[in-house]
Amino acid sequence: MKVRYSYLDQQFAHCDDLWNELKKFVATGDFTLGKPLVEFEEKFAALIGSKYAIGVNSGTDAIKLSLKALGVGFGDEVITAANTFVATVGAIVELGAKPVFVDCNDTFCMDVSLVEQAITERTKAIIPVHFTGYMTDMRRLMPLSEKHGLPLVEDACQSILGAIDNKNAGTWGITGAFSLHPLKNLNVWSDGGIIVTNDDNMAKKLRLLRNHGLVDRDTVQIMGCNSRLDTIQAVVGNWLIPQTRDIAQRRMENANYYDSFLKKIPELTIPPRPSGYRIVYHLYMVFAERRDALLEHCIKNGIEAKVHYPVPIYRQPALNYLGHCEGDFPVSDRHAQNVISFPCDQHLSKEEMDYVVRVVSDFYLNPRV
Repeated sequence: MKVRYSYLDQQFAHCDDLWNELKKFVATGDFTLGKPLVEFEEKFAALIGSKYAIGVNSGTDAIKLSLKALGVGFGDEVITAANTFVATVGAIVELGAKPVFVDCNDTFCMDVSLVEQAITERTKAIIPVHFTGYMTDMRRLMPLSEKHGLPLVEDACQSILGAIDNKNAGTWGITGAFSLHPLKNLNVWSDGGIIVTNDDNMAKKLRLLRNHGLVDRDTVQIMGCNSRLDTIQAVVGNWLIPQTRDIAQRRMENANYYDSFLKKIPELTIPPRPSGYRIVYHLYMVFAERRDALLEHCIKNGIEAKVHYPVPIYRQPALNYLGHCEGDFPVSDRHAQNVISFPCDQHLSKEEMDYVVRVVSDFYLNPRV
């Protein structure tokens, strides 16, 4: 049996109605900041529970423009997680700011107890990364943000509809940044991103920043950039967004199914599942002994397991100038050595998940493997 990782051929296998919508849209010529984009932004804001949603070019731009709207620039420091994807850090560095890392815990999100000691007089913002579908403990981070007067830009790119105490990811900080990349839980047919906020002034400034700073065709109020979410992608988003809650629910059910079997294998450790959290499992990851050998065994047996990520961002060559070395963030290092990701998407069958469990169990039970 083959258990693939990418499910995109299934997600859009039956979308004749979407093709009809796209044909009707193309005939309008409403390609830039068009009506379907306005509709998508309104639907997304309602889905997340925010006042505003602003479509941008990518999840990376959603972070970058949020920081830019806050005035982050050269010489400033921005605190974020040492195990995040490069996009979080790239958004900081592109503005001339310095990323300041804190380690994660076994929920894969930053350890909030380490944040305060990372704050300096140059700190301008904090980016909690809601990694894998978990959420950073915002109940503890919010008081720190208020105490030090530091805005929170939530990197919620992997956690659409993730929540703590029924308050969704992206709605705690001044902004929340989401990705619509093809492999996200709500996705379009290219790169895409969206920023949510409840702040009137932030929303106004972000709309200017994504569209060259133009108030109208002839008036440039601030210097912005071209980071508009393509209206044609908004048509795709409008087609898929009614399914988003069901997608999250199916992923949660699949993760619970995996947990019920994989927790019985002594060599595997299931991450903590904190009370009050809604974990939406953009990634389903567990801690595994002999991880690399297990990964090879899975791939050999047709299971497209993956590692997110084998080298933590703080140890990547592009960031050598920060002077970090292995061991500076030991939990991130440990995760890089023993986490493994299994397919968990909404299109998986029970037979495919049973096969994953069987292959993993056989690896640890059969000494010849």
